[in-house]
Order: sequence, then C-alpha cells, then structure tokens
Amino acid sequence: MAASLLTAAAQNLSPETLNYKVIYKWGLIHKQAGTARFVLTRASGTTFDAKLYARTQPWADSFYKVRDTLTTSFSAQTYMPSLYHRIAHEDGSYAHDILRFTHSGNTVSAICRRIRRGKKDKVNKETTIELSANGVTVDLLSSFYYIRTLPYASLKSGYKKTINIFSGKRIELLAITYLGVEELKVDKKKENVYHIRFTFTSEGKRETSRPIDAWLSTAPGHVPLKLVGELKIGKVQCILTR
Repeated sequence: MAASLLTAAAQNLSPETLNYKVIYKWGLIHKQAGTARFVLTRASGTTFDAKLYARTQPWADSFYKVRDTLTTSFSAQTYMPSLYHRIAHEDGSYAHDILRFTHSGNTVSAICRRIRRGKKDKVNKETTIELSANGVTVDLLSSFYYIRTLPYASLKSGYKKTINIFSGKRIELLAITYLGVEELKVDKKKENVYHIRFTFTSEGKRETSRPIDAWLSTAPGHVPLKLVGELKIGKVQCILTR
C-alpha cells in the first residue's frame, strides 16, 4: 500500500518554485523578518533536486543575520534522499553539513561531514559521524515534499505517521499528525485546507523543537499555504506568496 501511494505521489510531483514570506510576531510586533524560496527540479526520470534559500530582511540582519541554503537529491518513488547539504550563515557563524545516504533493504545510513566556524574562529573545525535507522528516512528538506504525499482525503483526524529524519548530528523522529479539514483565509478568500502538526523528538524521548502547525492545499500536490512555529520569544509564520 505504501509503495502504491508513493508511486501515485511521484506521478503528481513536478518542477515548481514556491516563495514564502516569513513573519515574526511578538506582542505588538508583526513584521516580515525574512523570505524563503523552495525550488524543485527534475534531475532524471527517477530523481528530483530541491533547493531552499532562506534569508532575513535588512532590518532583521542587525539583530540576527541569516543566509541559509539547503539542497537535496531524492528518489521520486520513495522520497528518500541520496545527498543533502545544509549551508548556514547565521549571526556571524558558519556551518556546513554534508550527508551522503546509502540504502540497504529497510536500513538507511548516512555519513555526515560537519564543518563549523564560529564568530571568532579563524579556521574551520571538521568532524564526521555516521547515522543509521530502519524505515522511511528523510532529511530536513526532502521532508517538505514527503509530507505532501500522504492521502489526507482518506485519513481520519488524529492519524499519525512517524518517520526518521537525519539532521547534521543526530537521528530524530518526525511525527506528522493530521488534524482534519479547516477553513483558511487565502488571498482574502476562505478555502478548505488540511491541517497537520509536526513534532520532532530525539530518540523518541525528548522534543528537540516546539511543534509546528501547517495548512496544506487540498488540491493535487498539497502545497503548504501557511506554517506557524513558536520560538523562545514570539512565533514565526511562513505564508505562501502568489
């Protein structure tokens, strides 16, 4: 059943560019703090390449400047990645994670090369670790496309799907909970959307970030229209721009 669902989803997958505005909210503050762009291209008949570009607005640069780029190559049938890069320039620090994935039966492994340079560092520090898990496994970027494959129209509210996600230094569990159909105001018009919630836990025990809520289009492709996540101070919203 899983194989047939993913094959059907792959048939609906096509090149796209999605742009989001990132809004920061805290008290009376409600201001665009950045932008994010997702670009999906077909690398071959069975492989897609995806890129995410995220950056803060000029006013926010003085508080915490962000220039991040994520790239991944993943299978159009299984959505499992083969090569993932995370390049982060954040608040004067530099980080680059390179994960090379291999698949053997139900086991997914990755060798992760981690490069770091702090604000005051003059040279890079480099480490290598190995990660391994059984079952569906994605990276942070390919997860954006995997969540859109679930057959929400046939699911009941409360349905939960848990998969592995490899970050640069650890294996996390990504739980996707379907919360049902809701109305969302989009471009001054109300439309029905699928409401889902993500939670990230380390080894299934400790939450590694606060839950993220997302509202997906009910149209084929299930494009995320809005995402909301809480920060230590305030919250952030990502809203699709058309």
